[in-house]
Amino acid sequence: MTVASKPTGVATPAVRVLNLAGIDYSLRSFDHDPSTRRYGSEAADKLGVSSDQVFKTLMIQVDGSPVTALVPVSGQLDLKGLASARGAKKAQLAGVAETERRTGYPVGGVSPFGQRHAVPVVIDRTALDHSAVFVSAGRRGLEIEIRPEDLVMLTNAQVAKIATLD
Repeated sequence: MTVASKPTGVATPAVRVLNLAGIDYSLRSFDHDPSTRRYGSEAADKLGVSSDQVFKTLMIQVDGSPVTALVPVSGQLDLKGLASARGAKKAQLAGVAETERRTGYPVGGVSPFGQRHAVPVVIDRTALDHSAVFVSAGRRGLEIEIRPEDLVMLTNAQVAKIATLD
């Protein structure tokens, strides 16, 4: 993995954060099908990687406070597990409008980096099982390949069991 050059038109806030941090990463792009609604599965298929390595970025309300959760697309977010990890009672998925307003990214392209408003991040512990994971780079059809340790460090994330795997 090497630091990607700054290709024209790819300077999303997420890419700018990584470039400023000097972290090794790779940008991987693919032709997004606008009729697709399972964005993470599409990324895994089109990039030819395991769906265990591609992490979806979800905006969650945990006891009324926003939290970003990252879980593999091969599984589902365990809301009770996330609430427990945060020492809270209740967690629920934020709506599309709230997610886009808070993050500055379109649903299906939400990155854990460079969000409009910084919020706590929780990453499912399975991320650490891989030498590299994929997260959105801030738009549909553009993924960041990064070492999970760097992902945790740059997002100041808590690592916990927050996913149920299919």
